[in-house]
Amino acid sequence: MSGIGTGYDLAATTYSPDGKVFQTEYAQKAVDGSSTVVGLRCKDGVVLAVEKLIISKLLVEGSNRRIYNVDKHAGAAVAGLSPDGRIIIGRASDESANYKRFYGEHIPGHVLCERVASYVHLFNLYWAFRPFGSTILLATYDQNGPQLHVVDPSGTSYRYYGAAVGKGRQAARNEIEKLKLGEMTCREAVMEVVKILHKVHDEDGKPFEIEVSWICDETNREHQRIPAELLAEAERQAKSALADSDMDD
Repeated sequence: MSGIGTGYDLAATTYSPDGKVFQTEYAQKAVDGSSTVVGLRCKDGVVLAVEKLIISKLLVEGSNRRIYNVDKHAGAAVAGLSPDGRIIIGRASDESANYKRFYGEHIPGHVLCERVASYVHLFNLYWAFRPFGSTILLATYDQNGPQLHVVDPSGTSYRYYGAAVGKGRQAARNEIEKLKLGEMTCREAVMEVVKILHKVHDEDGKPFEIEVSWICDETNREHQRIPAELLAEAERQAKSALADSDMDD
């Protein structure tokens, strides 16, 4: 990477001669090296799933949260630095509450995404700040239907049918592209997304757990964690499919 050691990476306000902002690129690397996060937009809603390494045998199950409620009609998953992600989630919740207080209705998904992206982008504009080392997958369900947005550390936002970020992003994207998301229900997508996370998990021998949430017609368009029995069934099917694949190889 040109420019390292020459002062171009000391602040987010400095461009290198190649037109790069190294601080923002470093923040993106923090996301790229983190656990895999996947989002799928289906015909009846959105599913979010996160792979979480179990860093200690003494860790209480489920304590390392990566999926949060933003509002009744919105939820988000965090990839990258978890503390940075919590700050962004807090801002998203404030934006949603302020909109509801002022207009008397839930904030539309695209408006919430734009406001969160603008907030994240501010931390790329001032020398006293550093960019957030987190990417947010934002799932919403409003009058325009289910939506999945992704906001990266630069403040850039896109709307997706399926998205994956983190260490196993490329392998997960390859698997997502094989799915017919427009014909799939969220209940079906839960099974598929757990299979994907098991398949792309590349930490040999390291235990991990999966956190999954959805917002769909089945939940009355409210963001919730999936039922424990559904997650258990998805895990069972994923492990079975992985074992069958290993036998075929």
